[in-house]
Amino acid sequence: MSMQQQDIIINGQNVTKLLENRERARKDLSTADRNPKLVANWVGESRSRIEFKNIEIHIGGEGELNPMQIFLASLAACDVDLIAMHAAFIGLKIESLSIEAGGHFNVARYLGLDDGPGPGYDGMSYVVRLRAPGATPEQIEYLREKCERASPVGDSLTRPVPLTLSFEVE
Repeated sequence: MSMQQQDIIINGQNVTKLLENRERARKDLSTADRNPKLVANWVGESRSRIEFKNIEIHIGGEGELNPMQIFLASLAACDVDLIAMHAAFIGLKIESLSIEAGGHFNVARYLGLDDGPGPGYDGMSYVVRLRAPGATPEQIEYLREKCERASPVGDSLTRPVPLTLSFEVE
């Protein structure tokens, strides 16, 4: 009779499965490749319906976050996930975790004024607020380092990422 391994759950994360995935990636980095594709459909005015597999959300329009707010939210949500996972890896239980993100951009060029500055963020910052009783300074530094070096969204923001655009007109 074989013993079945009990999954270890910390911070809502299945540490057992995450460690198995990490070990697979250690042996073959290609197992960590991701290549998502989604579709944004114009709904009307400034509202889009985003579809990914069987998931649908709306961005823009009345009562919804706009694309630039979603951009900030992506960074914050990515690092919430990253911190919860890596805290679980080191056995650190989190009582609360929030990230406040902000940034500045100018919409002049977006509005058609070609002499305006680039329409994207020219600076972003964020603050991690973490309550994890018993956390050591070394554990906090470990989590900070993970935010700086292992965040997929943060990494994408801090280096040039090739962007290819094509138009298909019907």
